Amino acid sequence: MIQFGIDRLLADPALRKPLEGKRVALLAHPASVTADLTHSLDALVAAGIQVSAMFGPQHGVRGDLQDNMMESPDYTDPTYDVPVFSLYGEVRRPRGQWMGTFDVLLVDLQDVGCRIYTFVTTLLYVLEAAAEHKKEVWVLDRPNPAGRPVEGLTLLPGWESFVGAGPMPMRHGLTLGEMGRWFIDHFKLDVDYRVIEMAGWQPDAAPGSGWPPERVWINPSPNAANVNMARAYAGTVMLEGTKLSEGRGTTRPLELFGAPDLDAKAVIAEMQRIAPRWLQGCVLRDIWFQPTFHKHAEQLCAGVFIHAEGAAYDHQAFRPWRLQALAFKAIRALQPDYDLWRDFPYEYVFDKLAIDVINGGPALREWVDDAGAEPGDLDALTGPDEARWTDEGAGYLLY
Repeated sequence: MIQFGIDRLLADPALRKPLEGKRVALLAHPASVTADLTHSLDALVAAGIQVSAMFGPQHGVRGDLQDNMMESPDYTDPTYDVPVFSLYGEVRRPRGQWMGTFDVLLVDLQDVGCRIYTFVTTLLYVLEAAAEHKKEVWVLDRPNPAGRPVEGLTLLPGWESFVGAGPMPMRHGLTLGEMGRWFIDHFKLDVDYRVIEMAGWQPDAAPGSGWPPERVWINPSPNAANVNMARAYAGTVMLEGTKLSEGRGTTRPLELFGAPDLDAKAVIAEMQRIAPRWLQGCVLRDIWFQPTFHKHAEQLCAGVFIHAEGAAYDHQAFRPWRLQALAFKAIRALQPDYDLWRDFPYEYVFDKLAIDVINGGPALREWVDDAGAEPGDLDALTGPDEARWTDEGAGYLLY
C-alpha cells in the first residue's frame, strides 16, 4: 500500500523527532491531505507539531480562485490563529519578515509534473529564501500523476518566468521532492533540505501510471479535476497561449480544445494525416461545448476531447505536448490565416507572446507557423532536449 510523504511523517515518530521544539510552517493547498482525507494542517497539529505559519501557492491555501492571475490575500487562519501568507498575491517570493515565523518549512503540494504548473517555481523560490535565511525545507513527497515520461523543449536562457523556473522540458517526469534536489544542484543553493519519501510509489505501474488508483484525486488547483487532466496538461496548457478555448467555463477544462469557427472532425482527420504516430496512446473525440465564462463565453464551440484514459491509454506512447502541437499544425493547414496566438499578457510577462512564454522560447510557434515544417523537424529540435533531461534527471530520482 502506498504511503505519501505526509502519511509516513505522521506514522513514524522517528521522522517527526527533528521537528520537536521547532516552529513549523506548512506550504499547502486543498489537495494536501492524508490517506483518510484529513487536511495536512489538521493532521500535523493533531500529531503535536507546532505549526506557526501557513503559506499558500497560486490559487491559495483554500484553492478558491479559479483563473490565472487572480491573487490571494494574506489572512489569519480562523481555526489555529496562525498567519497565512500568500505566495501568489502582492509577492511571489516569501518576504523576509515571513521567514522569521518558522524554523522548518514543510512543503506538501500535489503537483502535476509540468514545468508551467507554478508550484514548481514556488518550490524554487522558497528554497532560495530558505538558503538566504538559513531555514530548513522538507518536501513531503507526492506522486507525479503524469509519471516518468519526458517531453518538450528545454526552456531557453533569458526565458525564465513564474511558469518557467529553469532549463527543463515541459513534462519533466520528477516528483516535487526530486525537483528540489535538482534545483539545489543546478542553482547551487546552500540549504538544509530533506525529502520525506513516499513508500510504495510505482510510477510506471498500470492502471494509474503515476497516480495510485486507490488514492482519491483532489483538485490541486481548481481546473485540475482528474488524472486525465494531469496527463493531458503538458499539451493542453499551451492552449492558454492561443485564442482557442481550453475548456475553462466547462466542467472538463484542460482536457479539450475548441472554438466556434472550428470543424472538429476535420481537425482530427488532418492531425491523423500529418502525424499519426503523435496520436498514439489516447483517443480523440469530437464534441460540442459552450463555456459559461472565459474565452468564447456563451458561444457554441466545436471541439476535441483528449481521452488519456480507459483501455486505449498507453502511458509510454502518449505524447500530450506533440499532440497539442499537432492540433495547432492541423488548424494552420486547414485555415492558414486562422487567428491562433493570444496577444495579451500571460503571467505578468508583457513583452513576449504567451505561447512563447509557455514554451520557454519561440521554437514551437515557429514550427507551427512554418507551412513547410514537418513533424520530423519538431522531433529533431525536441529529441536532444528530452534525451539530455532524461540523463540529467536520472541522478535525482528517488523511486
